[in-house]
Amino acid sequence: MSTLAAPARHEALIKHSRFIALAERHASEAGMRQFLEQVHEAGANHHCWAWKSGQQYRFDDDGEPGGTAGRPILQAIEGQDLDQVGVVVIRYFGGVKLGTGGLARAYGGTAAECLRQASRERLIETTRLRICLGFEHVDRTHQLLAQFAAEKISERYGEQGLDLEIELPLTNLDALSVTLKDLTRGQVTLQQLDFA
Repeated sequence: MSTLAAPARHEALIKHSRFIALAERHASEAGMRQFLEQVHEAGANHHCWAWKSGQQYRFDDDGEPGGTAGRPILQAIEGQDLDQVGVVVIRYFGGVKLGTGGLARAYGGTAAECLRQASRERLIETTRLRICLGFEHVDRTHQLLAQFAAEKISERYGEQGLDLEIELPLTNLDALSVTLKDLTRGQVTLQQLDFA
């Protein structure tokens, strides 16, 4: 699976209507909605969009007939096996009605061409892990984070030691777990967490 390495733009003129597709990487719906606000053009007739991240997705036809804009944009994202991607297609109406089929082709086609031209990067699947361990293992555990490409999300110190939450590539989960169990002689609690 891939995502966008950089923002992308594609413009098409279809039966006198101007379609401008803008695509960016967005892991969260909140990020996508912020992107939508940033690219809003006051004189445009429609700002149709779709976003997909993991199993979550959203789309909006923004006043176009139901199913003619947002869903075709989402299908363009899915059809190119992309994730953590949002696409907005801005339409300036040119006076010629396209019909529902024509609209779906225009929105989906403009989005697909934008994504085809975009630079991509491989998306590394990550997971979150909660680690609870004694004070004597804290320093060595922090040193291990870089070795396993883990990023600290939060940490809390309590009476028993450290409660640490990290995010790391899923492929490194088993190796880190084994290393921590060896380091602590089994005196560690590990819990894989789902993303909120």
